[in-house]
Amino acid sequence: MTLLCGDCRDLMPAQGPYDLILADPPYGETSLSWDRRTTGWLPLAAQALTPSGSLWVFGSLRSFMATSGDFRAAALRHAQEIVWEKQNGSVFHADRFRRVHELVVQFYPASARWQSVYNAVATTDDARARVVRRKQRPPHTGAIPSSIYRSLDGGPRLARSVQRFRNAHGRAIHPTEKPVALLDLLVRVSCPPDGLVGDWFAGSGAAGVACRLAGRRYVGCEIDPDMAQRARDRLAATLPFPVGEPS
Repeated sequence: MTLLCGDCRDLMPAQGPYDLILADPPYGETSLSWDRRTTGWLPLAAQALTPSGSLWVFGSLRSFMATSGDFRAAALRHAQEIVWEKQNGSVFHADRFRRVHELVVQFYPASARWQSVYNAVATTDDARARVVRRKQRPPHTGAIPSSIYRSLDGGPRLARSVQRFRNAHGRAIHPTEKPVALLDLLVRVSCPPDGLVGDWFAGSGAAGVACRLAGRRYVGCEIDPDMAQRARDRLAATLPFPVGEPS
């Protein structure tokens, strides 16, 4: 587990190649000093991926619309997106819907085939047992009669693209901290066991906690020295490795 302090554009490329890159860059939606869009990191991240690697980026619809050209210029292709639903959200305008979600979008190099990208399909076991009526097939499919069968246990089903996780409101170290449970899901789905995750905007190190819990290697980078030290302390306090093993 490594947490660097400095500019990710200078420090992170040499730490790869990465099986997975997680990125929570500033969205550029407020006047706060730390909320300034960072340019130039996307092509560096794309080049730092393994042949089977991918990139999950957090953002708002507005931030993705503003940076869509950067993803094209970095030769990154959209794979899928998750809507993270929070129990509470941000209020930027009193005359519009209260925003209680953020987007997490997966990209992979345009030169790669999706079939070659590591993807452990996420499923849930909450499908309910039910009676299913198979519809009459159209004539062009052949003579397949309708039928009825019973699903005894429901079986697994694909995880939904809307995922609800409580945010870290009231206990966050960083103002835009993401929940470890959400990051854990992304890591397990998109990084092979013992693979290397690069966290280019580490903040409080929540992604590092997720990697430690999931058994993946981790390199993070945070530009704020005080926050970087707090992230290091957090990682050191989370399931420490046995004495003598590097952390």
